[in-house]
Parts: sequence; C-alpha cells; structure tokens
Amino acid sequence: MSAPTLQALPLKPTAAPTPPGWPLLRLGFRPFYLGAAAFALLSIPLWVALFLGQWNLTMALPPLLWHAHEMLFGFAIAVILGFLLTAVKAWTGLVTPRGAFLGALALLWLAARVAAVTGPYAVYAVLDLALLPLVAAVLTQVLLRGRNRRNLPLAGMLMLLALANGFFHLGVIGVLEMSPLTPLYAALALIVMIECVIAGRVIPAFTMSATPGLKLKVRAPVDRAALALTALALLLWVFAPAAAGWNMVGGLAFSLAAVAQVWRLLQWRPALTRHRPILWILHVSYAWIPFGLALLAAARFGWVGVSAGVHALAIGATAGLIIGMMTRTARGHTGRALQVSRPEIAAYVLVVLAALVRVLVPLAVPQWLPLALVMSAAAWSVAFAIYLFIYTPWLLKTRLDGKDG
Repeated sequence: MSAPTLQALPLKPTAAPTPPGWPLLRLGFRPFYLGAAAFALLSIPLWVALFLGQWNLTMALPPLLWHAHEMLFGFAIAVILGFLLTAVKAWTGLVTPRGAFLGALALLWLAARVAAVTGPYAVYAVLDLALLPLVAAVLTQVLLRGRNRRNLPLAGMLMLLALANGFFHLGVIGVLEMSPLTPLYAALALIVMIECVIAGRVIPAFTMSATPGLKLKVRAPVDRAALALTALALLLWVFAPAAAGWNMVGGLAFSLAAVAQVWRLLQWRPALTRHRPILWILHVSYAWIPFGLALLAAARFGWVGVSAGVHALAIGATAGLIIGMMTRTARGHTGRALQVSRPEIAAYVLVVLAALVRVLVPLAVPQWLPLALVMSAAAWSVAFAIYLFIYTPWLLKTRLDGKDG
C-alpha cells in the first residue's frame, strides 16, 4: 500500500485569529450601550430625589433642566451614537471608530455627564457640545467613502441635534433670549423623527424575518404622509408661538399625525408579534409615538398639560425602542440568538410600566404625581439594572463566534 499523498492527509482546522484590541472598544454599541444603561439606572433616582427635596445638590444646571437635557443628550444620544457607529459599519463595510478613538469618544460623553453635576458650567458646556459634531463628521466621512448617500440624512440629524444643544446652552447663559426648554423640545422632536425613520426600516423587516411566509404590504404614501405630518406637527410645536390660532393649527397637525402613525403601525401587523418579546417591545414602543402625538394635540387644545405628551414620547417611545434595540443589536453583534430570556422580558415590561405610570397616573389623579414619580423611577431603574446585569459581561468579552465586532 502506498503512503497517503499530501492531499489525502486530514487537515487541522485553523483557529480564527483573535480580534485585536479590548473587546469593549471594538464597536460603538459596546461602550455607549453600557454607559447609557448605567446612566439611566443612576440619573432617574437622583432626579426624583432632587424633585421631591430628598437631596440637595449644586449642579451646573437647575435640576429640571438637568433632567430634561441629560435624558436627551446624555441617555438617548448615547444609544443613538452607539447604534449609528455600529450600523454605519454594517451599511458601508468600512471601519467606524474603534480602539483608542472610540474610547476617547466614550470618555468625552462620560466627562460631560460628570461635569453636569460637578461643574463649573463652562467646562460642562464645552464637553457637552463637542461630541455630536465630531461623531457626525466621522459618520459623514465614512458614508461618503462608502457611497452610502441614503443614510447621510441621519448624520445631518446629528448636526441638527448639535445645533439644538448649542441653542440650549446659549439660552441657559442668557446669550439668547429664549427659554432653554425650546431647544430641548426641538431635540426631542429630532429624536422622534430619527426613531420614525429607523423604525420604518427595521420593524417591518424584523417582523417579516421572524414570521415565515409573511410579506408586509407597506404603502409608501402612508409612510411618507406619517413622516411629513409628524415633522410638520413637531415643527409647529417647537417654533410656532403659543397663540390661539397656532394652537388650533398645531392641534390639528398633531391629530392628523397621530392618525397617520397609527395607520403606519397597523401595516406592520403588530398582533403577529405577541409571542416574540424581542419584536413586540418594538411595536408597543412605536405605538407610543401616535399616543404621544395625540396627547400633544390635546395639550394644544388646552385639555392636558404638555408634560404628558413629552413623557409619552420620551419614556414610552424613546426608552421603549431603546431597550428593545439595545437587547436585539447587542445580542446580534455578540453572536447570540435573537431570543430574549425572562429577565429581559421583565425589563421590557418594566419600561412600559414606567411610561404608563408616569403618563397616566398624573393625568387621572394629579395629586398623585410624587407617588407616580417614585413608582415609575423604580420600574425604570430595575429595568436598566437587569440590562446591565445580563449584558455587561457580554459587552466586555469577545463575540461568541470569535469574530471581530
């Protein structure tokens, strides 16, 4: 018998090369999702303690402005940046910030959050204003190099958010004669529009991929009408004077936008996702957008306070979509199955509960606002504590499949 040829010899499988660098800094979602969840866990109990007079703390901003600003430019922006730094890499096939550069961006975000409660104000403002233009410029460059012009408007929205942030700080220090709440409303409006754009791409796609044989009939005119009416209503909310005539116009615009958003959502067949928590959290959270728009319509008509609509959009829609996308994308990009555990489902339910309590209880019984704040904050904090408990080890380690990312 002849000796086996070289070609017949069994070959040893070659191990995949170990991805370079610290796992936490390999892709944008890792540091920014962890930072956002930790900030969410700590900041809301602090806000409630300040609001109820249980704690005195000298900060760069008045407590109300600190709370409103940091929920938008601290919490929500961290998740948006983490998502976009990750998604743009997938969209273009090009490298987005990683390693030391990504670490510097995350530290810049963290430094601004710390400076907000330690001061002085000038240091806080400079740190806070630096991050968004920098990330927007980086993402614009990557998108242009990758010839991915379709997603350039998302980078443009980051620049608009940076502009709103600049107006906020100028209003706080008195350079501009405007209420600092106006640019905060503008920031919330921009974040809602980002949610509408991204949700319109991912929620129908996720629903079809999880439902064998399902082909959703998403009508482009309905999508365009929902986005256009929502943008118009939010523009009127931010920029139109609070005069009777504009209030009626704004109320009508919000009402039409709410109807269009319900129509849009129904096209995505939300009932089909009731047995898939990783999907239903996205549908339920998106349903808070038309509900929030309807509440802002009611506020324009003078029936309720504006706070109800703001918190419906900020907690129900924004935080709900955030917890849903933070679990789904983190699972996918760490090589794990897109099937959440019972604790993660509990986190979903707790965020929805936090929104329901914060929005509905003060509407029904205004004198119960302190109780509603405590209950909502407790549900919120436990939800993000669950996220941190499960996901921190995953985000600090290499992907299960050994791949980079």
